[in-house]
Amino acid sequence: MSHKREVMIYTRYERFWHWSQAVLVFTLFFTGLAIHGTHDLVPFGLAVKIHTNAALLLIALWVFTTFWNFTTGQWRQYLFKKGVFRVIRFYAWGILFGEPHPYKKSLQRKQNALQSLAYMTFMTLIGPALWSTGIAYLLYNSWSHYAWSGTGIWAVALLHTAAAFAMGAFVVVHVYMTTTGKTPLHYVRTMVTGYDSIELTEVEEAYIEETKSTEMR
Repeated sequence: MSHKREVMIYTRYERFWHWSQAVLVFTLFFTGLAIHGTHDLVPFGLAVKIHTNAALLLIALWVFTTFWNFTTGQWRQYLFKKGVFRVIRFYAWGILFGEPHPYKKSLQRKQNALQSLAYMTFMTLIGPALWSTGIAYLLYNSWSHYAWSGTGIWAVALLHTAAAFAMGAFVVVHVYMTTTGKTPLHYVRTMVTGYDSIELTEVEEAYIEETKSTEMR
């Protein structure tokens, strides 16, 4: 037998990581557009300085968070799960007709199959593409003397911009998905407070109460 309880499923560090990353990503996208001349709301020199510092902070955050994920075992949350096509069908069709979500959140599995796939793509493809091309851009003076540097910097800029827009697309979809909860702000509230309503068996509930492994109310 199981029943729902409000359980803290997102730790303080996870929430810090999430919101810090969000601020840095939006800062990078905004200043990146200024550097490309899309808008002139920030002077070019200032935009480059802010963009560079925000990028270095984000790289440091990603490196530390990767270390945190592996030392705490949270990396398992991002492993591929079965049922991704059922989740895609739900968001493409079922949600429009009030069908129940095919995935139930638990302490062991905070993310559904589609979320895990999206985050894994973000962390293994989009993120590294941004890091590597951004660092290559910053270190251009150290390889600008090579004959191929002209073509190289063009390729680096193109790949960096493509990865940035892929990041932008990820953010847009991510923001939209936050509105698909019980209320439009349900998932935002969860990521602010850390608490969400999940089903616990009597054994799980007793274990949490005994070990104080997480907070429950």
